[in-house]
Amino acid sequence: MTWFDESRLDDERALGAADLRLRTLAEAGARVRRESTEVTEALDAAVSAARDSRPRAVIAAGPDSRLLRAVLEPWCPVPFVAWPGPSLPGWAGGMDLVVVLAPEGDDPATAAAVSEAVRRGCQVVVACPQPSLVDQHAGGRWSTVLPSVAHDQLATAVVLLDYLHRVGLGPEADAESVAVALDDVAVRCSPHRDLSVNPAKLLAISLADANPLVWGGSVLAARAGRRVAESVRRASGRAALAGDAEHLLPVLEATPQRDVFDDPFAEGGAEHRPVLVVLDDGSDEPVTRATERRLRETADARGVRVETVTSDAATEVGRYAQLLLTGTWAAEYLRLGLVDD
Repeated sequence: MTWFDESRLDDERALGAADLRLRTLAEAGARVRRESTEVTEALDAAVSAARDSRPRAVIAAGPDSRLLRAVLEPWCPVPFVAWPGPSLPGWAGGMDLVVVLAPEGDDPATAAAVSEAVRRGCQVVVACPQPSLVDQHAGGRWSTVLPSVAHDQLATAVVLLDYLHRVGLGPEADAESVAVALDDVAVRCSPHRDLSVNPAKLLAISLADANPLVWGGSVLAARAGRRVAESVRRASGRAALAGDAEHLLPVLEATPQRDVFDDPFAEGGAEHRPVLVVLDDGSDEPVTRATERRLRETADARGVRVETVTSDAATEVGRYAQLLLTGTWAAEYLRLGLVDD
């Protein structure tokens, strides 16, 4: 039987055993700074080399293209397409810009998409390690490689988003502001901070006996929700669902009322109930707020707990980063607290 021992979240020996994973999370801001610093010259050259005219369309290729889509779709002044497969849309050609986010640089499908973009004469901007498989396929007259060193999706994405902002195709994604936002999460969620005031430890305790339903109202918050749910599944082996309101409401509505006489410690006792996790990035869109109210009211009517993760970062990308990192810290604390009897 697996149970959750919350005392492990403040136990030095238990925390020491998880030091590598927790340290990796704490260094997220440093990775963003390092990536931004290392790529400064290449980024300036890429902006200088950008064609004078605005591209007909922007195509984000590769499996990491969905993150770029979440940031760019509401902002990009030209048609934008995320194309995660190993090819490109049939219409892509010399009038289009292909951007590729490849923090590891070893994905054959991404390399194939880059090679096809070069062959078709597209303007290509690739963020990837040098040397790497993707880098080998990026050579071309209209190609630019932004060398990645952090092997971190978010850090590499910030560099590519900074390029797109500087050529007038995306919102501001200042690396330092994102790094500061990540540092703030690392301080608040530090393993050395008591669970009574640690938002990630408190969230882990709330998830200990539950199946999370994760909802984010904005496009970026929803993207963070999918990543957080994935982290919870990996940490606990338990079902965790992230989706839009129409996907989560049926689950909430079908949840039976809690039996106050149910003994959670009895054999075959209390089953894992849902807990609604709201990722709030401060969006004040009326539709978003109305949807959130409906979710909260439905959860309250069925006796389902609601946990809220908030962000106060200055930029959209910074708020996404804070929501994602807070949820990931919580997933690691959940992993730490779960023990086999």
